[in-house]
Amino acid sequence: MNSTYGCEVALLSVTDTEYKAVLHMHDWESFRMPGDEQPYERASFARGGREYRLIHAKIGEMGMTAASSCAMKIICTFHPRYIIMVGIAAGVALSTVAEQIYGDVIVPDVVWNYAVGKFVNPEAAYITFGDVGFLPRSTSVTVPEKVLRYVREAVASEENQCHVLVGPMACGSTVVANRAVLEKQVHSQFKDTMGLDMESYAVVYAAIHGPSPRPLPLIVKSVCDYANSEKSDQYQKFAAYTSCEFAKLLYERFLPLEDDED
Repeated sequence: MNSTYGCEVALLSVTDTEYKAVLHMHDWESFRMPGDEQPYERASFARGGREYRLIHAKIGEMGMTAASSCAMKIICTFHPRYIIMVGIAAGVALSTVAEQIYGDVIVPDVVWNYAVGKFVNPEAAYITFGDVGFLPRSTSVTVPEKVLRYVREAVASEENQCHVLVGPMACGSTVVANRAVLEKQVHSQFKDTMGLDMESYAVVYAAIHGPSPRPLPLIVKSVCDYANSEKSDQYQKFAAYTSCEFAKLLYERFLPLEDDED
């Protein structure tokens, strides 16, 4: 392991369901850092005759503010080579997207914040909700291609048991359970968006703009519902499981863990 990095992989989760799925991935040891109220877990995994270190943290609450704070804390404290957020997301189920079912994994190449903008009178905007108009000012961050190429390699491998989609993911500060919001506010801006969540933008942004050595970010989330009125918790456990399984495949088999592998 290169001494520049304090660990190879840092995992992030946020909901209790995601946290429980992460706990089943490895034999974790809980710990805390001095002066830090955040609980952490640490574990190791073997590859090529070497042991590599993992750190996990459960974000204190849903949303981009808490995710950004936790991600930056991990980056500054543990200096991971990769920071990977696992968990659940809403799918889109569009005819223009490859068949998407519960448990399918979404790995975004672009994450964009669809909630940024200005509320105005409806006649002043092309996105309207009754007597409210919305002028979007969306921002986006790109996941580095140098890590996405290994994702694609893993997707195509015989070891992969998941259906994985690589494409844009929308991120906002609220849970979406209304199809009109998805169609008007999301697909009017990024028509090829494959999923929605509440934290991914913050995690990727923190990794890209954090202090050196900057980790390579990945979001690995699985479809648990479709952001409509039928939203439920029925498939959350399964989606959390498939997300964690694909993330584990990535770092145990495909992501470079030494400098001479990059």
